[in-house]
Amino acid sequence: MKFRKIFLMALISTLVASTFAGCAKNNASGTSDTSNTSDMKESTKSEDVTIHIWGMGEEAKKLAEIAAPFTEETGYKVDVQAIPWDAAHDKLLTAIASKTGPDVIQLGASWMPEFVNADSLLDLSDYISEYENLAPDNFFEGSVETTQYDGKTYGIPWYTDTRVLYYRTDILESVGYNEAPKTWEELKDVSAKLRARGDDMYGMPWDPKEQSLVFMLANQAGAKFYGTNPDTDFNSKEFIEAATYLDEFFKDGEAPVDLAIVDSVTGMKDDGIIPLFISGPWMINIMNENAPELEGKWATAVLPKGPDNNDSILGGADFTVFRYSENVEASMAFIDYMSKPETQAAWYDLTSSLPANKTAWDENENLSADPLIAPFQEQLKTAKAMPLIPEFEEIAQSWLASFEMIYRGNADIKDVVEEFNETAKELLNN
Repeated sequence: MKFRKIFLMALISTLVASTFAGCAKNNASGTSDTSNTSDMKESTKSEDVTIHIWGMGEEAKKLAEIAAPFTEETGYKVDVQAIPWDAAHDKLLTAIASKTGPDVIQLGASWMPEFVNADSLLDLSDYISEYENLAPDNFFEGSVETTQYDGKTYGIPWYTDTRVLYYRTDILESVGYNEAPKTWEELKDVSAKLRARGDDMYGMPWDPKEQSLVFMLANQAGAKFYGTNPDTDFNSKEFIEAATYLDEFFKDGEAPVDLAIVDSVTGMKDDGIIPLFISGPWMINIMNENAPELEGKWATAVLPKGPDNNDSILGGADFTVFRYSENVEASMAFIDYMSKPETQAAWYDLTSSLPANKTAWDENENLSADPLIAPFQEQLKTAKAMPLIPEFEEIAQSWLASFEMIYRGNADIKDVVEEFNETAKELLNN
């Protein structure tokens, strides 16, 4: 932790120092220095402009800190309002209705279709070429997809996350696995062996209330549910294969029907009631803080490969510009600064949020040298967002109710899937 603070302060000092050096050069020559990419154009510098930003969650409270060098560099003031995630959706709807709101909005990746449809976000397609840091090639492909809708770009990737496998290395070794399972078959096999350790022992703890799981598995089976043009055929053989595979863990007792019996960290401790699970990067700190006695006894790995691939879910957040903003140029300058590799690398030290900018991973040794983080970088190369369609949330919730009929009620999978598919079609056609 001490190293991270030192690293962050050194980075900010470097950014500020380079800014002053650039300003001095500009003053001496009377011209703008364009050698520093996307260093905000001198013509846009104004001490009279305040960029109002809505950031989401606890991490947003750090935005003002990371933006300090930007204000020094450009003169633009930054006003950040941190909004809890559970209140953000309604607050955004209110802003849309009144046409008054912030300039920049941190938007959850899965929310993009809804708010584009609400005509609340500015089309940024024509602005991207003006800023080198905003080039799509700078970011993970899946992160870029979350910013696009109907052939246009409405956001810039900010931070990202994905899901990987966490596992107790010593316990898996005890059942014959010296490394993480690499395929669906191996995951099922190791789960069976872990279950055979005795009563109240489990293998893979799939969360039946996690709406993304069946879509992720269907995609691994060969369906195309991710991205900007997702398949909406929810009764395909790939979807049925995924639902069947998922249900087998519950039917065979390898996954507890009620995950409330134990949380992930507790499940990993001691004898490892549940010695493996799927989660995001935030769990690294949680494991380190709450299970220090397990240091060296657990690891992370990319997801097991299904019949077609091992693509994971992509989450995170994007920066967007409110359609009614009167400070578009300043807003784009701010987003450009936040997209710099060194800024995103520093953001990781502040918040542990994974950079969407691929180069940022090489800027920070806390990322590049951490074996627990490495699988996330590998997984992000192919991770994709959930279906980018406005109706997806309703469709996913409908699936949870359908799947409960399967894993709790032993209903026929094909019958339930057919009924679910009809419901999904109705939602899509409304």
